[in-house]
Amino acid sequence: TEAAMRGELDFQQSFRQRVSLLKGLPESALQTVVDTVPLMDGAERLTSTLKRLGYKMAILSGGFTFVGRELQRRLGIDFLHANQLDVRDGAVTGEVIPPIVDGARKAALLAEIADQENLSMEQVIAVGDGANDLPMLKLAGLGIAFRAKPVVRQSARQSISTLGLDGILFLLGVREREAASWS
Repeated sequence: TEAAMRGELDFQQSFRQRVSLLKGLPESALQTVVDTVPLMDGAERLTSTLKRLGYKMAILSGGFTFVGRELQRRLGIDFLHANQLDVRDGAVTGEVIPPIVDGARKAALLAEIADQENLSMEQVIAVGDGANDLPMLKLAGLGIAFRAKPVVRQSARQSISTLGLDGILFLLGVREREAASWS
């Protein structure tokens, strides 16, 4: 995972290998994972403030839909695109249902959502941390590396390394008092 996020391995190949290790895992174990996924610092404040400002938000993840759906529900995210594990007879098969959400797919999905929402790419903000986020970060009007791998920090126009996700609000010009009053 780390080597793929640093851009040292092909994401799709690495991803398929990692998914194959899940073969036979009971579907019930997926819920255990979901129940233990913590929110990143500042996630609730960021999403609630952006919602109040009229922003649409998407999760475009190289992770799994079963986790993404929970984050979407908890944070009020408008769009979700992630990888779907193939589950049959109550167990993970070790396969993923195509298409795999890799860097190219994230960029294509970002463009599709922007088009659907009648936004120019200059109006789009993308946030990412791994090499598979680079195409999306480059395509967006504002690409933000968040607690990212070095290759991503070096390529993104903006980078946040020590603040929570709500630090993005300051890049957008939202003052702390305003954000606090909307949270």
